[in-house]
Amino acid sequence: MEFLHSEKFFLSQYGTAEVLSKQGGAKVLLFGDELILKTGRRVSRAEEVAMRLVKEHTDVPVPEVGSSYYNANEGRLCMSFIPGKPLNKSWDYLDNTVKERLCHNIWSIIEKLRQIPKPPELQHLFLGLADGSNSRDVLVAELSEHQRLLDDEAVRSRIYERYYECNGRKYEKELPDMLPRAEFSVFTHGDISPRNIMFDSKTQQITGIIDWENAGWYPDYWEYANILKPSVDDNWQEWMDLTAPRKWDISGIMAARVVLL
Repeated sequence: MEFLHSEKFFLSQYGTAEVLSKQGGAKVLLFGDELILKTGRRVSRAEEVAMRLVKEHTDVPVPEVGSSYYNANEGRLCMSFIPGKPLNKSWDYLDNTVKERLCHNIWSIIEKLRQIPKPPELQHLFLGLADGSNSRDVLVAELSEHQRLLDDEAVRSRIYERYYECNGRKYEKELPDMLPRAEFSVFTHGDISPRNIMFDSKTQQITGIIDWENAGWYPDYWEYANILKPSVDDNWQEWMDLTAPRKWDISGIMAARVVLL
């Protein structure tokens, strides 16, 4: 069974593979312009669960999950290839009218994701990945296996703990009051960025959203805050902020990220 999900098996079927990405404990391979194999220690069942939830509850285009295999050391996830190229390859060549339209479309996608209902078995969870496991987001990372973030106060306390653990002292007293508050959590991609938005340069349409490994349940401000985190995609971020249907004061999140990134 393990062999059926391996790089060696797909090479025997397709002959060659294109390496799309290889970083941070995950390798992404493309076979025959139709099949993606994502492997590595960072690949977990949570990503598969996230894509299945999106497929079940929305019309947001995501990869179709095929086979998968997980053990204690790594995961292997086989899925369909979303046509197009990452939006960051085309963004600088688009005119302002198209940029504005695309950003509105992205916010519309985000709103659809926010409507995905939380499964009954995860109702107690305020922040966590799609399968209920702990998020690896730098703001809350390194929780023990038995720790869970069950409400907004726990999330805010965890961010402050991370900030202080990493020698954040500039806002040692002020940070708790600077952090945004949330009354509820929503389904969140967790890494909406031009590299994860597939785009057809001919039709100038979004063809899909990829890389769901960080997706799960987060405070309602989380996607907005992540979109505006330090990035080389500053022009895209400006447009996303300009078109955002709602904005939050994320000064505390930004202050924490300066220390944690």
